[in-house]
Amino acid sequence: MSYAVVLSGVSFHWPDGTPVLTGLDGAFGACRTGLIGRNGSGKSTLLRLIAGELRPQEGAVTVSGTVGYLPQTLPLGTARTVADLLGIAETRAALHAIERGEATEANFAAVGDDWDVEERSRAELDRLGLDHVDLDRTVATLSGGEAMMVGLAALLLRRPDVLLLDEPTNNLDLDARRRLYEAVDAWSGVLVVVSHDRALLERVDEIADLYDGRLRTYGGNLSFYEETLAAEQEAAERTVRTAESEVRRQRRDLMEAHLKLARRARQGRRAAASGSEPKIVLGARKRAAQESAGKHRILHEERLREARERLAEAEEAVRDDDEIRIELPRTRVPAGRTVLTVTGLTPPAEPDQEGPPPLRELIVKGPERIALTGPNGSGKTTLLRALVGERDLPGVRVKVGVEGVRYLPQRLDVLDEARSIVDNVRSFAPNATENEIRAGLARFLFRGSRADQIAGGLSGGERFRAALAALLLADPAPQLLLLDEPTNNLDMASVRQLAEALDAYQGAFVVASHDLPFLAEIGVTRWLRIDRSAGLTEGAPQ
Repeated sequence: MSYAVVLSGVSFHWPDGTPVLTGLDGAFGACRTGLIGRNGSGKSTLLRLIAGELRPQEGAVTVSGTVGYLPQTLPLGTARTVADLLGIAETRAALHAIERGEATEANFAAVGDDWDVEERSRAELDRLGLDHVDLDRTVATLSGGEAMMVGLAALLLRRPDVLLLDEPTNNLDLDARRRLYEAVDAWSGVLVVVSHDRALLERVDEIADLYDGRLRTYGGNLSFYEETLAAEQEAAERTVRTAESEVRRQRRDLMEAHLKLARRARQGRRAAASGSEPKIVLGARKRAAQESAGKHRILHEERLREARERLAEAEEAVRDDDEIRIELPRTRVPAGRTVLTVTGLTPPAEPDQEGPPPLRELIVKGPERIALTGPNGSGKTTLLRALVGERDLPGVRVKVGVEGVRYLPQRLDVLDEARSIVDNVRSFAPNATENEIRAGLARFLFRGSRADQIAGGLSGGERFRAALAALLLADPAPQLLLLDEPTNNLDMASVRQLAEALDAYQGAFVVASHDLPFLAEIGVTRWLRIDRSAGLTEGAPQ
């Protein structure tokens, strides 16, 4: 395979000296590659290095051809227009000037061969579901999902040789995600996409795993990668067990060698004390025995050292992807208890007649697991904030029938940045003892001194686990949990850990999300959809 991107001994650290990548080697070929790894492993930094936004302190990044880069957060100026974001504003202005009769050399030069730039731009926007977005519309009026799709349209218009996408499905509703999937399916050039979206990663040709400072590539999609990795880990764990057994055997052999040496020494002392043999014979025999025993001991010590080295090497091959193992009995809600009642829901003036009827009342009973879906801007976050009492909706009345209600917003801003993880949890559970807090945090993988880390210095995955721990270990225990797009910006290990925590949770929850594989994994029992044209309705997404 000819490689479009080659990484040779790439090292990068931030100005404060924090290392991100050290001596990284790797390559991306002419295919669609899904780049995965833990939060903080350097995935976004690697894309910026390939895009030329950053320069490595050591090593080289070689790229063949032009690069198009879509970051997680687009640099948007509120006064800019969609045409600006598409990169066609200057060409379009010159084209309109020529149409008005201003046939200057400068205008013709600005247009070049792009006489159909507006038609091509309009076609690209329409293909991505942005047929309602005008080219003169200001960026300030776009939702986050719309801005992301306009940014993608700009890259597709340019047709770069290498396309880099960083978490492109964040903030996208289900319809926008499907259109992005179609664009990825149709892409025939080099594509490197950082994502935790399983549906997207099932569409790639290979998976590049950035783990522990190394980049390993697996041919095939996410399912093939997971099967291969599981087989590798099973083999690695068998090797560890074999190496552990060998260390125990060599330790036992060394102990036996020491015991034999001690026995021979005792026998020599008894023979010397009895005077049965001449001293010169006893001395020669003693020296020979010591020499032989010494060689024997050194041999066993060397074998033990080698066995320990093999064990250490085997342990390095086993991943430290810890699992959250918690029990939350105090969150339990009896099946018949009414957890939440919402009345006064007003259907749209002209509800969609084709779909299910809009709900005027929402009642949540027992430990229901509810998914809240809907297009961007439909009001999912507004509804969650109303349920938790952070916002009033005209005419809507909310009655909560359980003691503890907790809300995890998209921003994860439930933590005090200046305080430690322990102190943050203590503020949610003031009556808990120090030991109880630390024992709880250990189950969320904050063991020992890790629990004393300051919240402001946590990585994305750590911040999420700390916020989740603060909510689930709170006093009173939450029996109603509201989560707003919880998998955004989480690596795949953190998404799995969230699913593990929700598996232990015994209360009711409402999760606003576009991540269908995640919603399926957490055992959703009821589906709600909110839409400006149809109101709040019940039914799984199509």
